[in-house]
Amino acid sequence: MSLSPFDDYPIHQIADVVRHVGTSDRNFYDRYYFGCHGGRADLPYLITGLGVYPNLGVTDAFASVRNGDDIVVFRASRALGDDRADLTVGPYRIEVVEGLKKVRVILEPGWHDATYDISFDLTYTGEIPASLEPGHYQRQLGRVMFDTSRFAQTGTWTGQLTIDGTTHELDGVNWSGNRDRSWGIRPVGEGEPAGRRATLAGGFFWLYNVISFPQYSIVFINQEDEHGNKVVSGARRVWRDPSKGIEELGPIAHDITLIPGTREARSAVVTLGDITITADIVLPHYFGFGTGYGLDPDWRHGMWQGDLVVQGKRYKTAELDATLKLLCPVDNLATFRLIENGVETHGSGLFEFGPIGPHKPSGFTGFVDTHQERDSDS
Repeated sequence: MSLSPFDDYPIHQIADVVRHVGTSDRNFYDRYYFGCHGGRADLPYLITGLGVYPNLGVTDAFASVRNGDDIVVFRASRALGDDRADLTVGPYRIEVVEGLKKVRVILEPGWHDATYDISFDLTYTGEIPASLEPGHYQRQLGRVMFDTSRFAQTGTWTGQLTIDGTTHELDGVNWSGNRDRSWGIRPVGEGEPAGRRATLAGGFFWLYNVISFPQYSIVFINQEDEHGNKVVSGARRVWRDPSKGIEELGPIAHDITLIPGTREARSAVVTLGDITITADIVLPHYFGFGTGYGLDPDWRHGMWQGDLVVQGKRYKTAELDATLKLLCPVDNLATFRLIENGVETHGSGLFEFGPIGPHKPSGFTGFVDTHQERDSDS
């Protein structure tokens, strides 16, 4: 039983050292996620994160940049050590400057013989208080598959981002985004035998928005099963002025306009009780390719790659596998127009959307049928 510096703090949750979690479930994870954009389609859109998988003995990190028609990916994985304060994976590291407020994220260039064409030294500063989302708890055939907590936050970015030799100076005004921290149980690591679960044809309809407006941010999550029943659903308004607290909003209803031949959104109208939000997609980011979100059989979050492995990948958006695009949500940069009591407000942020598998309300019967094939436009 090895001690680490965090064992000197009164933060233990079980009668064991900090590095051990209160379950032996292989799927326990602890993750950072960040989104960074300049608000325009002609500027890079960065998504990056780091995950720790204590029961798999692995930690990994990724960065994916949508830059014009290119998606440029960095990814790295290493053996997990004893010190939970060590947030490094090769050339990638995270520094918590001020808890729940300011985080620095760094990717050093030119790591040995790895080629990844991305580097950055960025500092995120929250513009609203971080707030917890509804917990996600779900069983399949009696087994707990999801039992997670997550907090979200909108904020601004400063620093430098270099992609394909071009350096962008982030000023903390025109560059913004969102972040979240999640932990708990969800499928990670090497794929497990499906067993009887292979007979389940369950769908996964996912709509998650994190939107920054001038005075507040709105975060809502809406997951449905194949019949349209809500699995997780909740919406909150978080004011920049902490004294105004957090408002629960809803119920959530959505009307999403899809691009023919795909399952991707072109625009959407979402109502949260008396609030109506119209979203228009600015730039889709297919962040699931190469980063560990299940599209690559040789690289999944928590999968053992070796003591330290650093890689780079590159994709053309026009050449992405059309079927694989149907199997992972898309993180869209979007603009938003909100109307409440006749007053209109404009914002921008994340429109994360993924109707995966059957979803009766949308007319999807399987995993590969698309909007165009359902003749719903005629």
